[in-house]
Amino acid sequence: MVTTVHGFSDPRILPAYRRSRSAFVSISDADRASGLDYVATVHHGLDLGQFPFGEGASGTLVAFGRIHPDKATADAIAIARRAGLPLLICGPVHDVGYFRECVEPHVDGEQIRYLGNIGPAERAAVLGGASALLHPLGFDEPFGLSVVEAMACGTPVIGYPRGALPETVEPGLTGFLVDGVESAAAAVPAALRLDRRQVSAHARARFSADRMVDDYLRVYEAVR
Repeated sequence: MVTTVHGFSDPRILPAYRRSRSAFVSISDADRASGLDYVATVHHGLDLGQFPFGEGASGTLVAFGRIHPDKATADAIAIARRAGLPLLICGPVHDVGYFRECVEPHVDGEQIRYLGNIGPAERAAVLGGASALLHPLGFDEPFGLSVVEAMACGTPVIGYPRGALPETVEPGLTGFLVDGVESAAAAVPAALRLDRRQVSAHARARFSADRMVDDYLRVYEAVR
């Protein structure tokens, strides 16, 4: 048996994993727990047909994900303001208090717009139309699908080097990893100069569903 661990909601589950006779796969090196014997890390793969190349024609920055301190949505707002560019915020509200206190007061419908929880049909258009994805983090994220979705569309990423981001973002090629709001805002001009075709090509080579399938086939061959 092979078990892919998609993050740990509570460390109390670890004894159950340890008692099992499964081989374990992590979705990132950053998300591995000590005491589990992993056979591989397999990064997520995308159906790339759902994420066509985009020119970044909207001229906006985008923050994509649940509205929660973990996703540091308020930091994305501060970064956009310092960079002097409009920001689109997309995602469900997972912390109502945080949204009302730290996000909603800044939403003016012009520089800062909140589009709600947009669906798959709109996602590629928003990500591909953005100049850059802002991905500040308040926690060690196990993977970050919106990061690879944006890059597949050609949109560079500016994020904090937490969790799996150092495994998915290639600084100077597909985006930049920075510490804090000021550094993120300062990185925006350089991100906008990156070659979007190269961003897309690199992401498509690393994060396709076909690559993920091949990785899992190798895992199954190794443990059978």
